[in-house]
Amino acid sequence: MTVSPKTDRALRDAMERLLTDVPERTDGKLTKNNLCREAQVSRATMNRATDILAEWDSRVGTSPAGLREQQRETELAELRRKLRKSREECHKLQDQVEAAATVIMTLLAENAALRDHAASRSAVVIPLARTTATLE
Repeated sequence: MTVSPKTDRALRDAMERLLTDVPERTDGKLTKNNLCREAQVSRATMNRATDILAEWDSRVGTSPAGLREQQRETELAELRRKLRKSREECHKLQDQVEAAATVIMTLLAENAALRDHAASRSAVVIPLARTTATLE
């Protein structure tokens, strides 16, 4: 099927604006929904322009906007990987903090028990008798 020359021109102009990253009516993402919105035609009308859609598919990946989008996706994937790694490290450190807090609480309880025990005992020092032992 084909579309009118006016619709053909609108779609081609919209495609050029999107592929060169200078959209007028959309957010600039390289989607077919944005193509029909940018051209101000319905999705059904755009779908009848099969030659334009084929050209769109072949040009999206190699266009300046497409290459920038691929670069952004690559950077985003790397940032997500780093975030995931940072979160894992944070969880690991949190586990260590919790383990250290448990040990500290145990030591505090033992220390308090030892202080109580020392306070309850007599503070009198009893000297031991001296014995002289001879070595033979």
